Amino acid sequence: MRRKTSPIWHPFTQHALQPDMVKIERGEGAYLYAADGRRIIDAIASWWVVTHGHCHPAIVRAIQKQAERLNQIIFAGHTHEPAERVASALLKLTPPGLDYVFFSDSGSTSVEVALKMALGYWRNIGESRSRIVVMQHSYHGDTIGAMSVGARGVFNAAYGPLLFDVATVPFPSGGQEQTTLDALEVACRDKPAAFIVEPLILGAGGMLMYQPWVLKEMKRICEQAGVWFIADEVMTGWGRTGTLFACEQADVVPDIACYSKGLTGGALPLAVTLCRNEIFDAHFSHDRSRTFFHSSSYTANPIACAAAKANLDLWSDPATLGRVASVAAMQEKALAPFRSDERFKDVRRVGTIAALDLDVRDSGYLAGIGPKLLAFFGSRNLLVRPLGNTIYVMPPYCVTQADLDEIYAAIEDAANLH
Repeated sequence: MRRKTSPIWHPFTQHALQPDMVKIERGEGAYLYAADGRRIIDAIASWWVVTHGHCHPAIVRAIQKQAERLNQIIFAGHTHEPAERVASALLKLTPPGLDYVFFSDSGSTSVEVALKMALGYWRNIGESRSRIVVMQHSYHGDTIGAMSVGARGVFNAAYGPLLFDVATVPFPSGGQEQTTLDALEVACRDKPAAFIVEPLILGAGGMLMYQPWVLKEMKRICEQAGVWFIADEVMTGWGRTGTLFACEQADVVPDIACYSKGLTGGALPLAVTLCRNEIFDAHFSHDRSRTFFHSSSYTANPIACAAAKANLDLWSDPATLGRVASVAAMQEKALAPFRSDERFKDVRRVGTIAALDLDVRDSGYLAGIGPKLLAFFGSRNLLVRPLGNTIYVMPPYCVTQADLDEIYAAIEDAANLH
């Protein structure tokens, strides 16, 4: 078997099947430019992180300016202006009731922080609660805690001995929503520490979508039972579902919320976990053993925070949500022909995220059609990374109608691969 020549081990990549990587030299707007001269349309926002476009001038300028002033400082016992400005701006944009901002450096880590906040709260107030309730097919990241609250399967099968047990409620498929709500109500009777959910759409689990009223009911059940409600908006935040945050569509204020990916517009890694007063207060004490023991060396890195503040400034302009609405409308129009195409099934959309399943016998993340689709879209100069037989389009908001026409023409042609 031929081994790869580069010493780099790439994520979510089977090198025996994909030995050669596409070398990218630069990005601009919705496009990536490869070393061989090809222009590639980024149809998935480079793993869902790029919002306004690659190398957005305002964000680039903010990074350059901050790099000349302060590039790193330990955040324990110190603070700096970029972090203070980001926290202040976040509290203005996020739902009222989220009062404290904890910085970290990735979506997975923001989930770890959320879980530790919930567990720390119950321990510090003297209640023994450690069970976490999760949703079927969910995905919250690849660190140990995040994997534990995600679906058991191919992503984490090898690491089972490291994962803690959770209670699982079924995904609220259309017509089966009450089954989910009933299961959550039963799970909450056992006094778990928290319920964690991806609002409105489950990403890596297959772009599975459900209705806002279900999210609202789940929050009501948790509230009545005194169970912390954690919203993992790592993917769903920053306009992806049509509103700035998905929870807005259900008029839900989570007790703990996780945001990352588009937080810096896709320029640098940064994440935040926001929480209610009560959770902070349970850790506030002259007893040092009640300290919230979590950090990373690069917590609230000043350059990343400067990028985030420039991004948040862009969201303060109503035109940004206008572009989100425009992309959502273009996506809906592009999907229309596929709803009557028998080669596809479950054609769906929420906000700017569109998804459809190629109707093949072998389905799921490891479907044999997956690598063929990936290679086919690459040959069409498109960055489209299917989840098995599930094809999705989640572009930067600067995408054009012409770009989408090219993407969906390729999707239509992809149906002939099998």
